[in-house]
Order: sequence, then C-alpha cells, then structure tokens
Amino acid sequence: MKEKIIKVFEHLHANGEVSWKEIETTNYLVALFEEAGFQPKRFKHIPGFSVEIGAGSPKIGLRADMDALWQEVNGEMKANHSCGHDAHMTIVTGVMQQLKEMGDIGGTVRAIFQPAEELGNGSLSVIKEGVVDDLDYFYGVHLRPFDEISFPNCTQGIQHGSCVFVKGEIGGLDHHGARPHKGVNAIEVAASIVHHLGLTYTDPHIAATVKMTNLHAGTENFNIIPGKATFGLDLRAQTNAVMDELQHKVKTICAQLSAMHDVPIQLEFFDYVPAAAVNEEAATLMAQSIEHVLGVPALSTIVTPGADDFHFYTIERPYLKATMLGLGADVTPGLHDPYMEFNHEAIFNAIEILTDVCLRTLQQK
Repeated sequence: MKEKIIKVFEHLHANGEVSWKEIETTNYLVALFEEAGFQPKRFKHIPGFSVEIGAGSPKIGLRADMDALWQEVNGEMKANHSCGHDAHMTIVTGVMQQLKEMGDIGGTVRAIFQPAEELGNGSLSVIKEGVVDDLDYFYGVHLRPFDEISFPNCTQGIQHGSCVFVKGEIGGLDHHGARPHKGVNAIEVAASIVHHLGLTYTDPHIAATVKMTNLHAGTENFNIIPGKATFGLDLRAQTNAVMDELQHKVKTICAQLSAMHDVPIQLEFFDYVPAAAVNEEAATLMAQSIEHVLGVPALSTIVTPGADDFHFYTIERPYLKATMLGLGADVTPGLHDPYMEFNHEAIFNAIEILTDVCLRTLQQK
C-alpha cells in the first residue's frame, strides 16, 4: 500500500486546484475509489464527493479538504498545496482502503472530500448536501508546523480560533491637493481606523487581534486628494464570544469615524470561520489511538490562532462528536509558505491513527 499511497500524494501535489475549482481532483479520486471497488457519490451542486464502507450504526465521518492556494512559486502563479490538503486527501484515501481490506467493521465509515476550506465556507455547502446529518462521530486531520508539534508526535485535538475578514469602503469625493479643506482625505480616515483598531481591547486572557491588511487609495496624480479608499481587515479570536465582541467594536469604530468625518464607511463581513468545539469523548478516543500507534502519549489539545472551517460541522450539527488530529509532520518553513515541505512519513502515521480511531469508536458501541 505504501507505494500506491505515495503515488496518490504525488499526483495530488502536482495537480492542485483552487477553491470551488476542484473538478479534476474530484474526478481523479472518484476514479481511484471506483477502481478499488467503492461506490463514491458526487455532490450535486459543488465539487467533491463522499464514499463509505460498512453498514449500520455507529456512523463515523472522516473529512479531507481538497483545495490548494493560489501562490507565486519560483516566479510562477499556480495552485499550490502549501497547507497540506494533498496530504489530507491521501491520508483519508489510505484509511478507506485499509478499512476495506478488513471486511466487516461493525458500522459505517464515510469519507467526505470537501471543497473550498481555504475560503472558510466549503463545509457549509457540504452540510447542505446532507452527508453529515446521520453521522455520530466526525474526525479531521491537519499537518502541524515543526515549531508547534514535532514529528512524530500528535495531538488529539486542535483548538482553532475564529476568523473573519472585512471589506471596507470609504466613500468620499476626490479634491485638489491645494485645497484640502474642500473634502475628506480617505487615507487619513483609513489611518484613523488603524489608530482606533490599535486601541481595541478584549479580555487579555483570550488571544485576539484585529488589523488592517489591505488599503487602496489615490491615483497616479499626486495633486489629487483621494476621497475614496477600500481596505481589508483580518479579525482573529480564540473564542466565538470574543469574535462577536471584536466585530461589534469594528462596526462601532467605523460608524463613529463616519459621523466624525462626515463620510460614508461601508463594511462587509465575509468568510467567517468559528472557533473549535472539541468533543471530549472523541478527543479521548483519538488520544488512545495515538498512543496505541506511536507508542507515546498524545500531546495535550493545542491552541492555535489559525482557523479551519471543519468546526462549522459541529456548529451546525451540535450532536456530532468531533475532533481534529493534529499531525506532527515537521512542516517547514510553515503552513501557507509557497515552499512548504514536511516529513512524508507523517502520512502513514496518520493513516494508522485514523484507522485505529475508527475501529476503536466502532468497537466501543
């Protein structure tokens, strides 16, 4: 199996597709499962599919995210799997093939190959397809950076934070550089937004940040004061409650500055991703499997400022007992780096751990 698994990974790695465009990725994996005797079911309205083995309850789900990032690599813009989704798909494929060889597993395991995780909303579209409605447990996996978890160590849960992006627009009129009193300088308004965001405080015991990450104003003419500007904000919080507080503060700041400068400021919040809700029972089962496979205890649940739309599954379907395997893979220089690398042996650790946790979950019922 090891040689086959490496070939699957190499194909996926070399043929990345960005969010909502994972058509050929879907086709490749569907054909792979069909050749192995499975009956994959494509999603009706989006790229991706589900495939299952076994019958009856309990029913366990495995999530594999499919999309790549659009990045410049060696001077070329391309779809690049710098977040490890090529590895995640390979791992879940390996688990399903391994389970198939075992015959009757005493329940159902369903693999869900999900599009558009990088946009933070692919999981919501999968939920609408109805493929998680009858599941009891749900497991995910994600490679971890070397400075968070070293290979081969693993954790039974990743406590992701919440994330949301904001598009803003300052809607004044341009005016002459010699007559600044005739209008509002959108750059100065944006600077005021940055200043007040820096004075935004939440509970210091809970990690949270808000910052401007994008700003466009002005033209090639330096003697025109721009009345319009667009900007982008990145909001992060370790809990959903603090994220709600941050969003409220951003709205308040912009509303007050709009009134003070007498210029409209429009905001659009998008790509919201909730903070994790790690289920204790699922995490305990994952920890037992990590120790069984690796021979070392699982690390404690890690807290990371990153976000993952995996957690929409438990927000929208609270009865799901879910956790995400944090896979020590010595990812360097880091996730989303265009030249990301990792220890490929971690793929096989994850296949063994997820296979074990599926069987362990089925057996306890």
